Amino acid sequence: MRKLPKRLKKGDTVGIIAPSSPPNQENLQKALPFLEELGLKIKLGKSVDAAHGYLAGTDDERLADLHAMFEDPEVSGIICAGGGYGAARYADRIDYAMIMENPKVFWGYSDITFLHTAIGEYAEMVTFHGPMLASDVGKPEFHERSGRMFGQLFEPFELHYTEEVAPLETIVGGIAQGELVGGNLSLIRSAVGTKFDLDVKGKILLIEDIDEEPYEVDEILNQLRLARKFEEAAGIVIGDFKNASPKKRKPSLTLDQVFNDYFGDLKIPVVKGFKIGHCEPHFSVPLGALARLDGDAKTLTILPGVE
Repeated sequence: MRKLPKRLKKGDTVGIIAPSSPPNQENLQKALPFLEELGLKIKLGKSVDAAHGYLAGTDDERLADLHAMFEDPEVSGIICAGGGYGAARYADRIDYAMIMENPKVFWGYSDITFLHTAIGEYAEMVTFHGPMLASDVGKPEFHERSGRMFGQLFEPFELHYTEEVAPLETIVGGIAQGELVGGNLSLIRSAVGTKFDLDVKGKILLIEDIDEEPYEVDEILNQLRLARKFEEAAGIVIGDFKNASPKKRKPSLTLDQVFNDYFGDLKIPVVKGFKIGHCEPHFSVPLGALARLDGDAKTLTILPGVE
């Protein structure tokens, strides 16, 4: 069982960091009042407005921000400003023992998937896959339901995903229980063969992605198949695949055909259509928390991610 971070309270301070690429500063400023409306105070990391090519500051600067926010006793949670690329560049230098001693809410997705996996594995802590400030919250299309999902940080409650959120489709029926792990498909693939390779044995695997057309999703899924990820998993939750239509390669298989090729003959429940990922609304979930996927009833139930 992974350790649960303490719940947030009104008046708590959250640290804002940019672990990957430089966030859009205008969108970031538009997002900050949302946190204030939740009753939170804000502490900005030093590299949030830094730029080093396609990175939000050097690796040392971004790593220092991550460490500083976990070590700071005044900071109760950490929310990522955005994703992009670059979190994996310093993953092997993170002080996981320090994070384990200072468990706190850690929230983000997309490129942050690499940090979710690493922190989950080496600091044994539940983290949160949810919308980020500049990438999502500060944009006009940010959905009210996405905003409500932050409530799980303040009060421990079970999450119940049903077709009331959005239509779901069962690829394989059945019921599975286990820790919910995963996130962005490309980032899961990028860790294969490293010390940060995602452990899916007996767990429910979540996948989502953006801007990957069907042949690219096919390629990634084939690598994960050859790495035996699907035969080790207890169940598979297919989130949102935004902008997945064929562009370079036409004619093409559809994304649904690709999913059926890789998952249709599995003996574990596989359900697709979850609004988890680069989408609105974005259903936020605690990674590392215990979950139950029912492929027959088309439901996903997840235990609380905070204590």
